[in-house]
Amino acid sequence: MRRWRFRRTVNDIPLNTKFLLIYLIGVLLPILVINLLLMGRMTDFIKEREEQNLDISMERARKDILDFIDGGVAVSHALNTDKTLYEKMEKTYADPLDFYETFDEQLRNRVTSYIPVNNQILRIGIYTSNPTVVPGGNYHMIDDEVRGSEWYRIWQSSTDPVVIAAYRASQVNNLANIESYFSVIEQMDYYDSYNMFEKVLRIDIDLSKIYDVIMRERDYLDLYLVNGNDEIIVSANSGYRQGQNDGYPRFELTAANEEKGVESVAIGNARYVKGWRLIGIPQGTRVSKAMFEMRLFVGMLAAAITFFTSIFIYVMLRSYHYRVKRLSRHMQKVTNEKFDLINIDEGRDEIGGLIRNFNMMTARINALINNVYKLEIQQKSLEAERVRAELNFLQSQMNPHFLFNTLNAILVVCTKNNYSDVTDIIKNLSRLLRRLLRWKEDLVTLGEEIMFIDMYLKIEKFRFRDKFEYKFDIEPEALHYKIPKMSIQPLVENACKHGIQAVQGTGLVTVKANVADGWLRIVISDNGKGIEPEQLREILLSVRSENTSGNSIGIRNVYRRFELYYNDQVRFNISSNSGQGTVVSVEIPIRLLEHQKEMDREGQT
Repeated sequence: MRRWRFRRTVNDIPLNTKFLLIYLIGVLLPILVINLLLMGRMTDFIKEREEQNLDISMERARKDILDFIDGGVAVSHALNTDKTLYEKMEKTYADPLDFYETFDEQLRNRVTSYIPVNNQILRIGIYTSNPTVVPGGNYHMIDDEVRGSEWYRIWQSSTDPVVIAAYRASQVNNLANIESYFSVIEQMDYYDSYNMFEKVLRIDIDLSKIYDVIMRERDYLDLYLVNGNDEIIVSANSGYRQGQNDGYPRFELTAANEEKGVESVAIGNARYVKGWRLIGIPQGTRVSKAMFEMRLFVGMLAAAITFFTSIFIYVMLRSYHYRVKRLSRHMQKVTNEKFDLINIDEGRDEIGGLIRNFNMMTARINALINNVYKLEIQQKSLEAERVRAELNFLQSQMNPHFLFNTLNAILVVCTKNNYSDVTDIIKNLSRLLRRLLRWKEDLVTLGEEIMFIDMYLKIEKFRFRDKFEYKFDIEPEALHYKIPKMSIQPLVENACKHGIQAVQGTGLVTVKANVADGWLRIVISDNGKGIEPEQLREILLSVRSENTSGNSIGIRNVYRRFELYYNDQVRFNISSNSGQGTVVSVEIPIRLLEHQKEMDREGQT
């Protein structure tokens, strides 16, 4: 019972409302749900991808910075194990000249040769307490100034053999300016036999290289390189504090940064980088931009789909609703005894079928009504038409006889008066007309067509006298092939009418036919005025087109008959030059032609 009530409720809903509900529930709602689910999934995917990018960015920066430090430590270890360097730094020199000689031979390039292959190293300095060593270049004296320097105090306060120190001191070339340093410091005590003097190795790493690494990852993270005391040595915001006199700022985690999610990784596991960390704060704008672009794309996609589906539903509803309304109005007219047909493009769907059936039903009802009221009038009209048809038949029989009787009377008069030329032309005309009336077949032999053309040309010869000549060049083999009747005569008539009449001298029309290479070739030529190239182009176009208007109707009909009889396999061509005559050629495949001898042979068997 409930099911029946639900069906009745659905049936009571108007068509417009039904289509609207179908669109809202069946199209728009799924689009919104799918887009919301897609947006949520894409949000998770973007967050996951950005987290992976942050991890990759952090690891990439950490590895590059560690490679810089490890490169400096490796150079420090190489110099710390250089025995020759120990010998020269432990040697007591007699005078500065003695040191310079040793410097030129052994010490000048011993230190600097490591810098070109380690471009992160800014400078290398060896400090010694040997008083006979002359300070200069990469070699320095450990004096009170050095012992009071920041880097020396950091090294002395550490118990590690290798120390990574970040400090601020005067520039090497300009003592008035303060410069940030990042150095690898190691005591040169590898060989116990060379410990008479104190020796300390300091390798300064170029902080701009580390800064470049941090700036490279700026799109993903705000990176901070901090030491064991949480002092910011290098960051994207403050750089590496070049030229500033105050100390390093301490890294403090704010509430805003904590919401973004701060990541911190140790630079490495070696003792010399213990306590050094790389802190990264994600760029909130990057994630927000990616989320905005994703939402914009999904929103535009949903809007585009909604727009096109709305247009589609509107077009479909309008097509359905318009035709149903027209059908309903015409059905109302039928109840008022108005049997008007629905004159619209009904379409091929079910509604179109209803409209066609309605039109058929209306037409039949109207016809039945007319048959009931007009049956007697129609019977009388049919009787009158029958009588008229009989009269026309009798008249059609009488007209040819009347024409032939008239020609015979003229022929008798001409014979009595010895008008031989007129007698011959009347005989030819009579034969030509009798041939036309007796030709009931569509196909005739080429010989019969030539006989007909000969009679026609004799009449034309009588007309033009000495101004006109004609000749035939026909192979006997070609005479027995059947072609459409009256297919060559219009071409000969065109040659006489358009080619010969306009010339001053004697005109000549030639009809040739031969069989060669499996083709029956028929050529009609004249020595008339010819055809201009532009006019010839128009004739050829009109012959091969569906338009039958113009002056080339006869040629067009000939070409069309050949085309229909022989399945578009006929070669039809017109060639002409102005003042040199015109040649029309027709070539038909032999395999498509009937042969009179073969037909006679089949009839005998």
